[in-house]
Order: sequence, then structure tokens, then C-alpha cells
Amino acid sequence: MAILLGVDTGGTYTDAVLIRDEAEVIASAKALTTRHDLAIGIGAAVEKVLADSGTKPADIALASLSTTLATNALVEGQGGRVGLIYIGFRAQDLDGHGLRAALGGDPALILEGGHNHAGYEARPLDMTSLEAWLREDRGISAFAVASQFATRNPEHELAAQRMIAEVTGRPVSCSHHLSAKLNGPKRALTALLNARLIGMIARLIEKAEGKLADLGIDAPLMVVRGDGALISANQARERPIETILSGPAASIVGARWLTGVDTALVSDIGGTTTDVAVLRGGKPMIDPAGAQVGPWRTMVEAVGMRTTGLGGDSEVHVQADGLAGGVVLGPRRVLPVSLIAQDAPDVVHRALDAQLRSTVPGEHDAAFVRAVPGVEAGGLAERDDALLDRIARGGVQPVGAVLRTRLEGQALTRLVARGLVQISGVTPSDASHVLGHATAWDSEAAQKALALLARKRTGSGNLIAGDAADMARMIVDQLTTQTVLAILETGFAEEESAFGLAPDQLARHVLMQRGMDQHQGLIRLNAGLNVPVVGLGASAATYYPAVGRRLGCEMILPEHAGVANAIGAVVGRVTIRRSGTVTSPSEGLFRVHLETGPEDHREVSAALDALESALRAAARAGAITAGAEDIQITATRDLRTAQAEARQVFLEGEITVEASGRPRIAG
Repeated sequence: MAILLGVDTGGTYTDAVLIRDEAEVIASAKALTTRHDLAIGIGAAVEKVLADSGTKPADIALASLSTTLATNALVEGQGGRVGLIYIGFRAQDLDGHGLRAALGGDPALILEGGHNHAGYEARPLDMTSLEAWLREDRGISAFAVASQFATRNPEHELAAQRMIAEVTGRPVSCSHHLSAKLNGPKRALTALLNARLIGMIARLIEKAEGKLADLGIDAPLMVVRGDGALISANQARERPIETILSGPAASIVGARWLTGVDTALVSDIGGTTTDVAVLRGGKPMIDPAGAQVGPWRTMVEAVGMRTTGLGGDSEVHVQADGLAGGVVLGPRRVLPVSLIAQDAPDVVHRALDAQLRSTVPGEHDAAFVRAVPGVEAGGLAERDDALLDRIARGGVQPVGAVLRTRLEGQALTRLVARGLVQISGVTPSDASHVLGHATAWDSEAAQKALALLARKRTGSGNLIAGDAADMARMIVDQLTTQTVLAILETGFAEEESAFGLAPDQLARHVLMQRGMDQHQGLIRLNAGLNVPVVGLGASAATYYPAVGRRLGCEMILPEHAGVANAIGAVVGRVTIRRSGTVTSPSEGLFRVHLETGPEDHREVSAALDALESALRAAARAGAITAGAEDIQITATRDLRTAQAEARQVFLEGEITVEASGRPRIAG
């Protein structure tokens, strides 16, 4: 009998689940995610699930981790300070695929160098300028390297990687390691985001491994990748970008395991995001364009999923403009007031009471701030550094008491983006506490916070809400509305028949909205979702019945829906994919583009066979390193040819090899 442990570290909760022989859930448990020290939340969840089930730590044969940490970090614009080495490109190329925006003011060096499409060196690599730039201290935690046509010849990326390691000792993310496809700016973006996540994911894995060892669990640790497959902890450290959508991918695997449903939309609500994907034939769809998280379209293979900054801990924004007013949720996650009041009850209640006594609503009512210890703070501007020091020395504080000028408001935004401080504010979780749907945290603090928001006025001069309960219902109704839109957008995006408009426009179209209202006048309209929705997440049972009613579809809320991520983490398989290309730079010459550099052949069949052999070896080695056994390998060839005078001319061939196996179980 094998007992498997699945752990999911989300933005709000850390879940743990025990499964016997991949067939039965023994027990599950939840604990709050502790961002300042992830080991605390991991340890609490694992200790509880072991105690509840009476399982001995020595009986655990495999541990697996899924996480929304990387996804949430990119959605919220967080992560370490990075340096981009951009080889062979022009300064204006930084604007391609949002690369300049992704840098967010972090340093970038544009260097001479790079190769052409055939893999020949276009210009020599300027190593002198690179070394001089690296020796200046910029507070960089990791580097990203992207060279022109590096997938055809990675020589310059590898040379830059060696120099960076020699001069700085910092981690390096090379674009050709993350994708074998062309499109330099998009590869650079992927490498940049990977570098930004390295420190964060390394800390998570280190804490997880350390805590499991402390508890006496001696089993291999796996991590879920964005396509739902498993990889080793070491592989996740090197390529943390591959764990984006890891938690959502695991939840889809878990949804299939829990329900057995073949065709459905799966909607997973967490603290930070709502992730919606399609199950067809019992399998999640892979996004052919690469994973998109927030504004970033990467080159990472991941489940085809739409991620929206909408969750139980989404920030509530009061819309005071206009006559009616209202609220909008997200995309930023904040700590619920009811939760931060658990940690600092005297500070929070004293501030809320003082704000309620004021006759005029304040800009920063019901908002608090605290520093996050243990996060690297290098490269801060003087104003940002001074503000961080003030927040760190003061502990939990009202935002209005911390900010002295408007410029400090901008500094606070930058500190939040770096993950150095946390903001607390009103969230749907607080609304649930006011309405009695949740009781885990400080309901009295939530009541006071929502009463403060209800005092704000619309453009007509009326109060936004009558009292805290009215405010809470407004927030929950808005969560239902935004969730319905997120699900409809996914449905329209995955429809086989095009409707001529973008999915977000179709979801909001008056005909769709009136159709869900079952409009009957001279025109009769009836619209809704034609497949079931599987609702996942700890709060799904609270929020999703109303979503199902609005969509007019079956809403499946399985048992253990709140820990589907952790379940999916331990019922998946190890899968490693490796891709490569053969080109024909001139007639009768066939070039294999390998990690070691281009390799030429005179026969196309020999070139293709050489590439497939190299890819099979690399995929098998990767699967073994990931901890797979009973490995099966498949290969697919995509060949492009052209007709030239009565003969077929080879243009290009791409081979993808997949090695898949079951995770090796201890003992």
C-alpha cells in the first residue's frame, strides 16, 4: 500500500491531502499560507493531515507540490530584481511582447552579437562590455539572457551565462533552455519572467523540503508543471517559469480524478485568481500559443487556461463616479481585514474605530500595511528604502498613518510590487464573514471595515450602501458577475465556431446578458452555458451556486473540491518534452540545431535521425532526473516541404519527443 502526500501552497491557503494507492482520499487539511516563512503553513497543513489520519511520516512514499505562487507573483507584478542581457537586438525590440513593461525599470544591457536564421554568427559577442556591466552593483538577484536566433545556435547565450556565473555567482536563465521556438522578444520575456521567479520558487521548495525532513518524511519531492505533469524539485528550481499555472493545472487533473467528467469547464477560485479551463475527452487542453498569465504571453507549454485576478482576497474598489456607483474586484490580492485583525487585533480595531468616529470618509479607510521579512530589498530608491524601514519598524499600521506625501503612495506601490510589503483591505472574504458564510477570522473587524466602505458616496450624493450587510451583498454579487464573465470568455474562446468578436466582448454583449435574463418581449432570447462547470476552491461552495444559476448550467461541486490542487499533484505523471529543428541553409545541406551547436549532414534522413536520437536521449535523461520509471517515449515529426519543378524540396523539420512515466515511489 502506497500513501502519497500532495501539498498545494496557494496565495491564501496551503492544502495537504493523503491518497492511498492513487485511488482513495484518506484525509485533507488546510492552513493559512505564511508568505514570510512558507514552512510554517506547509508544516501546519502536513502535520494536521498526518494527525487527522493517524498516518506515520515514514509511511509516505511520495510527496508532490503544486503552487499558485509563480502565477500569483506574475499577476500581481511581484518577484526579484533581474537584469536582462539582450544580445543582437535593437533597443526598440524591448517593446516587443511587452518586454519593456515586464522589466518594470529593472536594468537591461543590449549587446552586439547574435546569430542568423541558419545558425551562423551575425556579429561577435561583446564580452568586454558585458563584463564591465556585470561588475557594477545593481542589486540584481538573477539574470536573463536572450540572444538573436539562440534556438539555432546557443553559443552566445552560453558564453554570457558562463561569464555571469563567474563574475556574479547569480542564477542565469537562458532563453533557449525554455523554448526551442523562434521569436526572440517572446523568448526574452519568458527568460526574464523565469529569472524573476527563481528566488521565490527556490525559497518555496527549500522550505517544503526542510519541513518534510523535520517531520520525518523521507520521500522524493515532485513539483507540478503548468501542463499538469510532474518534475523533480531540482528541475523546478532551474525552470520556475514552468510552474506558472502549476496550481491550476493540478486542479484540473484533480477535477477529472474527483468527478470523472469528460467535457466541462473547470473554474477554480483561489485567494488571488480565478482559473478557467476546458476539459475535452477527460484531458485539459494545452495552449498552443504558450501560457498567458495576466498581461504576459510566454513560451511555456501549459494548460490552455484563462487566469483572471479575481479571488476571495481580491481588493474591493468602490466606484464612486457616476450616479449609481458600485464596486469592482481585483486584480490585486490584499490581506483581508478580518485576517490581519487576527495578527494585530488592538492595532486594527483601534484604527477602524477611529475611522468610524470621523464624520468624513478617508481615502485610506480600512487599509493596513506591514512589511514582509526575509525578502531581498536590493536596488531600492532612497525614498522607497526609507518608507520600507518605517513600515518594518512599525509592524501592522494603518496606511493613512504611514503615508506622508503623494509621492510615498507611489513608493508604496513599488514596494508591494517587489513583494516587500503587504497591503490589507476589504475583500470578498470579509464580505463572507459579514454575511455569516465564513467564521474563521475576525468577523467584527470585517463588519467595521465594510461599514466604512458603505459610508462612501456616489456621484448623486447617495451612500454607496445602507450598511455593512448591504455592502457585503454588493461585493458578493459583483464576484458572481465577474466570475460569470470569466467563464463565458473561456467558453467563447474555445468555441469551434467563431462569432466575429473577441471573447471578452461576446461575454459582455447585451444579447448574451439579456439571453441569460431569459428576455421575452417581441424578441425571445435564451442563452447560457451548454456544458457543466466543475467548481473548485475552498470558497466554491459559497460563491458558485449563484454562478451556475446565472449561467443556466449544471454546477458540479465535488467533495474535496477545496483541495483539488493537492489531489492533482499526486495523481499526475512525469512528462518531459524536448523539441528541435532541422533546416536547410543551402541545397544539399541539412543542419541539425543542437544544444552543443549546429551539426551538418548531407542527407535529410540522417539529419532527422540525428536530431531525434539527441532529443530521445535528452527527454529520457530529463524523465529519469525527474524521478520517472516505466518510461515510454514517443516522437512526432512535422516536416515542411515545397514543390519545385517536379520534385519535393525540404525546407524545415521540427521533431518533438515526449518521455512519460510514473513517478518513482520510495520503498
